[in-house]
Amino acid sequence: MIAANQWLTTTTGRITTCPYSWMQAVHWVGGSGLYTPSRIHGPKWGPTTLLIAQEISALTECRPSVDYLARKLKMSKRTVQYHLDMLREAGLLVYRSKGTRITGGIRQASVYERVVPTVFDEALGIRTVQRDETAPAYTRVPVGIAEEGRKLIGKLAKKAARKVRRRRSRTTVSGRSRCTPMQGGTSASSTAGTSTSPSETKLASGSHSHPTQKNASRGPQKLNKVGRRYQLGQELVTNVPWLQKASAPRISWIARHCADAGWTWREVQAAAEEHSPIDPADTCRPSGLLAHRIKGVHLLYAVPEARQQMVLAWQESTAQEHFRHSGYDAPAPHAAPDDVEVSEAQAAFGAAMRAASTSRTASSNDENGLMYADGRIDLHALSPHEIGMHRAFAVDDPTYVRSLLHTMTDTAVRQLLTSDLVDQCLAALRLTTPTPAPAF
Repeated sequence: MIAANQWLTTTTGRITTCPYSWMQAVHWVGGSGLYTPSRIHGPKWGPTTLLIAQEISALTECRPSVDYLARKLKMSKRTVQYHLDMLREAGLLVYRSKGTRITGGIRQASVYERVVPTVFDEALGIRTVQRDETAPAYTRVPVGIAEEGRKLIGKLAKKAARKVRRRRSRTTVSGRSRCTPMQGGTSASSTAGTSTSPSETKLASGSHSHPTQKNASRGPQKLNKVGRRYQLGQELVTNVPWLQKASAPRISWIARHCADAGWTWREVQAAAEEHSPIDPADTCRPSGLLAHRIKGVHLLYAVPEARQQMVLAWQESTAQEHFRHSGYDAPAPHAAPDDVEVSEAQAAFGAAMRAASTSRTASSNDENGLMYADGRIDLHALSPHEIGMHRAFAVDDPTYVRSLLHTMTDTAVRQLLTSDLVDQCLAALRLTTPTPAPAF
């Protein structure tokens, strides 16, 4: 059963509320030989799978958490996860809702439904009907069985009624003595002779006589591929603000290609925030967001030089955004009378407003008065020709953008002039403005 069909809305089987009937299907899947685990490693289908299925069948609400099953059955969490995967792949368990794994929050266990596969009904000749035509297909119920399948269903009934117990580990009997040269022989005498202890002259005196001297000093161990992945995942969770609630092993798996290529956590953050910044307050599932943002970036920036250029561009865009938000999102202070730069910007803004007002001579004077009242622009009432005039003023004189930012919000200015044009004009103003010498 592929992963897409392991949900209640996509399954082809039928749900059952009877634990006895479900355990019959579990025993049939294990003994039919039709199911082969997709994993090439890990445990196979066996008594442990039946033991976990028996514990799941006893639950009123099929919501078995991995921690509960591991504690109840005295198994490792990884073993429980392996066998839950096999029950889902065999079509015996489907998701009703998947649990959450956010670090620092409340972790919810997955809710399952016990399902009888369609192949089980077909192999035993079980007839099912749909009581309600408007209900989903997984709500059909059995109404009969073929004569050929009665004998097999009887055998499965005996297996389902039998309690599955854990096998006891085999331990050596401590009461018996072992026949070794150091511990003596057995109670019966051997005719093959007795073993004698070596003489005192042949015993080791404690002096080192090995020709090759061992180096006692060892340097720091070098991380392998898996260790490097975990190191990068831990660095991302620690240093990136919107990844602090994510699980470090999950982030390590998502960024595994970047770790194998030698990326740093700063380069991964720059690749994720290259096109738009990420607010930690708006991030609900940081691991999924990271997987979407860095998909294929290890192929796009394959060389270190390309990654350095990408990080520099990201840092510059981040600095520009911080400069805009700190300088223009808040209300601008009033210009001093001797501030020549602001006076020139306001003069350019006034000239542009007068030019835009004269371009609407065909319209009514009342409409022009409302549109340009108090030095503000109504964006909804502007025509495409007037919008083009404002953008042309900004291209000719970058101080026009600064004057607009002093009278309008940053969002309104970018709607009028486009973000690219605003960024170009602000960058030109920063390049042409001389930096004052530091005072010593």
